Amino acid sequence: MSTYSAHPLTALARTNDPKTMLRRFLALDAVVTAGNGIAYAAASGPLGRFLGVDAGLLLGLGVLLTLYGAGVGCLASRKSPPTLPVRAVIEANAAWAVLSVVALAAWLSPSTAGAVWIPLQAVTVGGFAALQYAALRAPRS
Repeated sequence: MSTYSAHPLTALARTNDPKTMLRRFLALDAVVTAGNGIAYAAASGPLGRFLGVDAGLLLGLGVLLTLYGAGVGCLASRKSPPTLPVRAVIEANAAWAVLSVVALAAWLSPSTAGAVWIPLQAVTVGGFAALQYAALRAPRS
């Protein structure tokens, strides 16, 4: 039995190799983030009305998220993602999660759908940060 099989991320990542776990969590983050960004950018008007968020804000966030997702995807494609850029992704994800909640409380006045979507998105991005951090810290052979 491998020493990694006891690691709680093993089942979630479907591997016991920490590098593979990290790459998979980065890749999932990249797909979700870029997909979200493309949707925000391509449909900023209708989504803005649905979420009760300014369409210009969604357009800007959409472009940013699409580029960020592409960058995370490039990092995920590396056989051994370097620690410093991975830490930057983790910190950016954690900051996004916190800022989403702060924005909701401090200055956004979303629709009911937006009031559900924004915290859900924050939890998702915070979850990516937690999974990536745990995979980065997983014991190596």
